[in-house]
Amino acid sequence: MVYVLYGTDLYLRKKELEKIMREHQLESIDCSQYDFLITPLKDIVEDASTVSLFHSEKMILVDNAYFLSGTTKKTSIEQNIDDLSIYLDYLNPESHLVFIVDADKLDERKKIVKKIKQVGVIKECSQPKDMQKFISLMAGDYQIDVQAKQLLTERTKGDLLLLEQELEKLKMYRYDEKIISLEDVENYTTKTVDMDIFHFIENIVANKKEAALATYDEMLKNNEEPIKIIIMLANQFRLIFQAKTLYKKGYTEKDIASTLGIHPYRIKLALQSGRDFQCDQLLMYLKKLALLDSKIKHGAIEKKFALERFILEL
Repeated sequence: MVYVLYGTDLYLRKKELEKIMREHQLESIDCSQYDFLITPLKDIVEDASTVSLFHSEKMILVDNAYFLSGTTKKTSIEQNIDDLSIYLDYLNPESHLVFIVDADKLDERKKIVKKIKQVGVIKECSQPKDMQKFISLMAGDYQIDVQAKQLLTERTKGDLLLLEQELEKLKMYRYDEKIISLEDVENYTTKTVDMDIFHFIENIVANKKEAALATYDEMLKNNEEPIKIIIMLANQFRLIFQAKTLYKKGYTEKDIASTLGIHPYRIKLALQSGRDFQCDQLLMYLKKLALLDSKIKHGAIEKKFALERFILEL
């Protein structure tokens, strides 16, 4: 069998690989791994064509199979796609050839992609559109309310591997009750400075100066450096500006994430925040933050009070 796992989510790719291994009763010793950018396709196909020494079946995993997408990656060797095309006509039933494509979509126009679709299995491994439903599935027989799922999504920033780890932690805490509350998520999952920055910006957008100052004070209590906070805030405003600009040009969320090299969930949040800002307003904030940074470095203003002034002057 031939499989293609495409998409940018590592967690879902990992789960699909585990599923393939379970279905064919494969162990790690039955798997060999190659990098398409440095390994001749001829050698990969030759491995797929031979019989396994350890088991009746085996898996050949091929990373960086960008030739199946519209993304161009320079290989250190010249590849002959015809080697794969010929193999697809005479598949070895004991081999499971798995191509990993770290891209949002495949190039459906390519002959090799069309041929794989005819004889193989293609799976998309992109972040779920409905995170609430996805978390419910991950939670299994545990009950978890809507607000708890929302906060868990925010704290893990759409990183499904991290989400799995945090959810397993919560399950251990509530093993007997099988009920996970908002308070559990607040108390037992990791709160990052990114989360504080997100709420900081939310308060700035809503012109809630007192709440913004309270969030800033909380970050200082957690020993976050004021200059670091300024840089992160500037980076977030820059991301909102870039996402908003590209969206206006007709880019989709996936296109923006791919272009900027940012996780799709962060792009989603940036676009949500961008609805409440004008582009010139974002640029003004960026200039003000750059000026604050310069004043701090030249000793013209005490770093702790620099951001307070920024908030009060909004």
